[in-house]
Amino acid sequence: MHMPIKAISALLSYPTEELQQAGGELKDALQQGNLLQEATIVELGMLIDTLASSDIYDLQETYVALFDRSKTLSLNLFEHVHGESRDRGGAMVDLVENYRAAGFEPQSSELPDHLPVLLEFLAMRPIEEAREVLADAAHILEGIAVRLNRRESGYAPLFTALAEISGAQADKTALAELLAVKDDDPDDLEALDEVWEESEVTFAPDPNAGCPQVRDMLSQMDTPRNQPPSALN
Repeated sequence: MHMPIKAISALLSYPTEELQQAGGELKDALQQGNLLQEATIVELGMLIDTLASSDIYDLQETYVALFDRSKTLSLNLFEHVHGESRDRGGAMVDLVENYRAAGFEPQSSELPDHLPVLLEFLAMRPIEEAREVLADAAHILEGIAVRLNRRESGYAPLFTALAEISGAQADKTALAELLAVKDDDPDDLEALDEVWEESEVTFAPDPNAGCPQVRDMLSQMDTPRNQPPSALN
């Protein structure tokens, strides 16, 4: 188990009192495995301290405003890759099949491409596989980090940490395309309602689907969209 990845998954999840009380455990987890530089661990420790000392309702409101009300900050990775295209549903199916082929059954109501869910999975996989998957998503992670830094959000170092674990540089063309999309205004609820009006994304196991490696399924993340293609336990 790669405990720093598991800790980041927890820190990217919806804030709970359990998460607030797990600060010491989370800090210990970040130190394990030599996956993060000390400066990064210090930054993440500051976020942990902020979470522990803040009002839980304020934390939850901030989290929702950032990640639930903004498509450009969405933690559902395929949102940044496929948008509302049909390919998104197929990618969901493939991801679920990959999880199950590896004996992983997400204990969450979130979509399978939700970043904390994916990180829970990667925390249990060989580190080279985890790094390859994170490298494939490097431009998405950096794009979200840039947007969070613009908002002076304490969540930004989490995405920097994931990039550090991957050891990869984001594709500049793909990153530029993501950042060309205007930031959502979480306070403009009418505009957000219009943006989020969409068909429901459905997915189910496909009896004809194979079980390619997760890194192969996510390898198209560096292709511009307009071209074909919990607290620790």
